[in-house]
Amino acid sequence: MDHSRAFVREVKRLVIKVGTAVVTRADGRLALGRLGALCEQIKELNSQGYEVILVTSGAVGLGRQRLRYRKLVNSSFADLQKPQVEIDGKACAAVGQNSLMALYDTLFIQLDVTSAQLLVTDHDFRDKDFRKQLSETVNSLLTLKVVPILNENDAVSTRRAPYEDSSGIFWDNDSLSALLALELKADLLVLLSDVEGLYSGPPSDPKSKLIHTYIKEKHQDEITFGEKSRVGRGGMTAKVKAAVNAAYAGIPVVVTSGYAPENIIKVLQGQHIGTLFHQDAHLWASVKEVDARQMAVAARESSRRLQALSSEDRKKILLDVADALEANQKRIQGENEADISEAQLAGYEKPLVARLGLSAERIKSLAKNIRAIANMEDPIDRVLKRTELADGLVLEKTSSPLGVLLIVFEARPDALVQIASLAIRSGNGLILKGGKEAKRSNAVLHKIITEAIPDTVGGKLIGLVTSREEIPDLLKLDDVIDLVIPRGSNKLVSQIKSSTKIPVLGHADGICHVYVDKSANMDMAKRIVFDAKLDYPAACNAMETLLVHKDLAQTGALNELLVDLRVEGVTLYGGPRASSLLSIPEARSFHHEYSSLACTIEFVDDVHAAIDHIHKHGRHLYFLKFPTFNSAHTDCVVAEDPEVVEVFLRQVDSAAVFHNASTRFSDGSRFGLGAEVGISTSRIHARGPVGVEGLLTTRWILKGNGQVVNGDKEISYIFKDLPIES
Repeated sequence: MDHSRAFVREVKRLVIKVGTAVVTRADGRLALGRLGALCEQIKELNSQGYEVILVTSGAVGLGRQRLRYRKLVNSSFADLQKPQVEIDGKACAAVGQNSLMALYDTLFIQLDVTSAQLLVTDHDFRDKDFRKQLSETVNSLLTLKVVPILNENDAVSTRRAPYEDSSGIFWDNDSLSALLALELKADLLVLLSDVEGLYSGPPSDPKSKLIHTYIKEKHQDEITFGEKSRVGRGGMTAKVKAAVNAAYAGIPVVVTSGYAPENIIKVLQGQHIGTLFHQDAHLWASVKEVDARQMAVAARESSRRLQALSSEDRKKILLDVADALEANQKRIQGENEADISEAQLAGYEKPLVARLGLSAERIKSLAKNIRAIANMEDPIDRVLKRTELADGLVLEKTSSPLGVLLIVFEARPDALVQIASLAIRSGNGLILKGGKEAKRSNAVLHKIITEAIPDTVGGKLIGLVTSREEIPDLLKLDDVIDLVIPRGSNKLVSQIKSSTKIPVLGHADGICHVYVDKSANMDMAKRIVFDAKLDYPAACNAMETLLVHKDLAQTGALNELLVDLRVEGVTLYGGPRASSLLSIPEARSFHHEYSSLACTIEFVDDVHAAIDHIHKHGRHLYFLKFPTFNSAHTDCVVAEDPEVVEVFLRQVDSAAVFHNASTRFSDGSRFGLGAEVGISTSRIHARGPVGVEGLLTTRWILKGNGQVVNGDKEISYIFKDLPIES
């Protein structure tokens, strides 16, 4: 299934519109083969439980062909010498409708399907009671597995000329089918044409290309339409107009060829045929991005407007974002499921696919965290310290936004939500670049969040970069972008650090250790190890290495722990000592982030050896051309000996060090930060889970009453600490 057609899985009711060019041949006679194939497809869909509504054209064309023949038979030679007057279109409609329905009835009877005819006029739809009755009648027919066949009753229509008058509620069968799809709450509208779909130019032009997904913002000014349909009053122009109206009202539309015998079936299988019109289509295709500098400058300007708002107004933006996420849950999950399907088809590893997921529970949790961030104390312009430098000269150290942040992250679309909410709360502008594997999820999340930002600030506060080619340009903007935070692989972090003058905050790897000392309560150790490895194996704070005191090597408690890990599906690898003693495969490296149901085990002599192991194997050289990075993420000791605990907590040089607690607690939301932009293993600015405070810097505010330096001759410094005013 094509990823952009994943929505067809949810289709139950569809409207099929068949055009005159499909119903009739070039000579005006009925195209029996195509009609037969159409009816066979409808029969198949009917038997599969689909509710099919057919809107058919062709009555006027068929009636004209029959009346011309009848007129020819009844004309004398003298009559034929006179100028021929065009036959009245309404008479053609009356004759043709009877013949067309008789044919449909005959074909469906052969397939053991019952059909019903409903003729409507534009005037009918002005009556609310009529519209209600139409809906009830169609629903009754569909319940009985009857195929309703609708057409405009041109014979009694009050239009002056069916081919010319385009006023009213609908103006041809294309617009009628779009109207019916809305009225009857269809899940899909299929418009059958005499060409494969919408082309960039006339289909006869070799340079014209088939447009698989119509994007209004991109295509409405680029398409050159060919001649109008040879018959009927529509053509592709009418189909596009009807399709756009229906799509933007929430009904997906596919325009495809009615000449191919299985095209409707293929559409419902999600195959990449025809042209799709969808209200979210603009999220699925690469539209030309604005210049990188313009995006960064716009984010800075918007951030200054955000900072100028009151604390309550900034809080309200976050609460609106949280509400918008929950209100658009199904929409988000639809895009996310398409990303996951595409990732699975592309053969991505299971840990990466797991990181892509946005369950209903996860979306609800994200909204909850955003509300927690909104309800925090306002972090901007908070006075951190007050000092009276001299009489009447007061210096204040205050918190201040960093400015513009560039966040490059891989795989996890939930990171976009966390980062955006923290940026809004801290008053920072933001530019985001997510992984291509989450492109659709990121796009819909970005759209929902920016639409919740008021115009007084502007949606450009948060920019979304969709192309990797733009990253090098952004990394050069050290005069506009203030901090880069990469979230991803060691390679990603290394490449960014070596490619920019902008400060970089982040961690390269998440090699988390759990050391089980001989003094440990083994029941507690089992719970901690299980949680650290099994709660979310793909997380960067999941345990990757289990260090065990050598005295526990042959104990029943350790054996039980290892057996239970295997039962849970964990693959065990050993260091040189453990692989020999436990008869398990030797790990290729102690510095390996599995991000899956696997871990390394090694025995150590004591707590000091455990610390040495953590410090030694927490360093990694990814490529020789890149510098080494210390993982130094999160490490845990499970022990009851106070001396062992004290040594471990004081000497392990990691961003987070725990005693008798799972490494999975190393998380911004669990630390009470609301969310995090990442976990920093850097030693400058911020370390560990980085929340709102990690996105702030400081400013100095000096308040005086005319003091000057003048060589310090006229001033007496007192440097008196003052209380911070609430």
